Amino acid sequence: MKLFTLSTLASSVIYASFTSAFVPTSSFHAIQTSSCLHATTSVELVAEPEGGTELTPTSSSLPGSRMKDMGPVEGEDGVHSFWLSATAEGKKIKELRMQTEKEAAKKANFPGFRKGQIPPYAMPRMTMFAIQEAVIKTCEQSLEAYGLESLEGSAGEVTVNEDMSKVSKGYKLGNDIPFTATYNGKFDAKVQSSVAEAGDDNVVVDVEAEVVAD
Repeated sequence: MKLFTLSTLASSVIYASFTSAFVPTSSFHAIQTSSCLHATTSVELVAEPEGGTELTPTSSSLPGSRMKDMGPVEGEDGVHSFWLSATAEGKKIKELRMQTEKEAAKKANFPGFRKGQIPPYAMPRMTMFAIQEAVIKTCEQSLEAYGLESLEGSAGEVTVNEDMSKVSKGYKLGNDIPFTATYNGKFDAKVQSSVAEAGDDNVVVDVEAEVVAD
């Protein structure tokens, strides 16, 4: 299942479109969450891949997440494959759902319904759309959280391992949604350098004192 970006809301049809590119938006910044205090939708996660190197977060922008470097991508200079385990925040999904409904109402013109009125059958599509957008934003946060850079175009496509269309069925608005994903990317040299320097500053050197007899 490929990740998706904002789709156009037509005046007569509301739909969510999938695209292959994963490009962080200009609003990519840290968002603190408290998932442990939120209700969570039950999702059967795809098994974690064996191997790989567990990464240590370089910031606190995505608490509760995990990231593994699955190794270099053959034939691609500096490109690695990454596996992510994270949670799309229920609060964000709800906000996006409300925003989507508001925007859709401006263009809605369904036969048999007043202009601006959205029929019940279109509501699940908007919920799915909000879930997709929340997953996108969470993946964008993972780049900052682990000091990574995304790739341009199709090279930076992201695969969500769980079927979000199934997850959206019976979804209770406001619940968190756990998911896993894989994508290719690069380590951000500036971030990794800063982390290395900070690590050096925290190194404690034990010096054995020489006792000189009087």
